[in-house]
Amino acid sequence: MAHRGNHPPNAFPPPFYRWRPHPWHGLEPGRNPPEYMQAYIEITPFDLVKYESSKTTGYLRVDRPQRSSSQPPALYGFIPRTYCGDRVTSLSPKAKVGDGDPLDVCVISERPINRADILVNTHVIGGLQCVDGDEADDKIVAVIENDNMYADVDDINDLPSVLIERLRHYFGTYKMVPGGESEMSVEMTYGHEHAMKVIEASLADYQEAFGQ
Repeated sequence: MAHRGNHPPNAFPPPFYRWRPHPWHGLEPGRNPPEYMQAYIEITPFDLVKYESSKTTGYLRVDRPQRSSSQPPALYGFIPRTYCGDRVTSLSPKAKVGDGDPLDVCVISERPINRADILVNTHVIGGLQCVDGDEADDKIVAVIENDNMYADVDDINDLPSVLIERLRHYFGTYKMVPGGESEMSVEMTYGHEHAMKVIEASLADYQEAFGQ
């Protein structure tokens, strides 16, 4: 019996993954970093529970039910093969260390997307300089690459101001608990140019921490 190509029968053809790649370490950061990045989505605007990818298995796990009624105003996740280390910290004047996690990203979409554990191709437009305690915890802001409404947006300042306000409010309050003060602060909103520097720093931090 003839077989197609050079593959034996029942073999997995390339580029088929026999095992699921880890979303942080096993996926590419994007087709053209730092401008066009791939985002792994952990949370949607419909979620009242904070989900987080396990650093050991890569599967989503429940981090915590949100105590307040605040909901994320955009898709939320991280950029694969990035790391918030010393280089990212150097771009955040009030931070002393990086948070040791992949670089977070918020993805704007005109159409509602109600499922997580998905990959999205994005165009980076800016970010929020957030500090959690003394840790750099930047939130990159991007739009879905082929979005019908936002695809032509090149800078965060081109977004509706109320959407930027919602992003700032969410991240300034989403870790608050009654009777306590939030350790998370949103120091500033930055545009496309600074976002490129933050992403490049996070890619270099990742290479230093984990290598190829």
